[in-house]
Amino acid sequence: MHAYYVYVLTNVKRNVMYIGVTNDLERRVADHCDGRGGAFTRRYRLNTLVHVEEFQYIDEAIAREKEIKGWRRSKKDALVEASNPTWADLADHGVAKGPSLRSG
Repeated sequence: MHAYYVYVLTNVKRNVMYIGVTNDLERRVADHCDGRGGAFTRRYRLNTLVHVEEFQYIDEAIAREKEIKGWRRSKKDALVEASNPTWADLADHGVAKGPSLRSG
């Protein structure tokens, strides 16, 4: 079974967000942190993983990514705060690595 992830990155100031989708969260977050994630994430130094959702099917993940991208900023902030009230870097805590992400 494949897993697909919708993820939210932000910067230290939390004034810019990036919503993406991937089938390899650990690699993709590493790409963003190393400056290989794309021009937008490089420009705004978006390398703090603050939200992740897992899907079994890619079409569901893409639909969710588009849904979140269409939201106002306040609703995106509320989404992050519901699962990560302190806006902690989930990649620093091993969430983007190992089975803990896949199990919950």
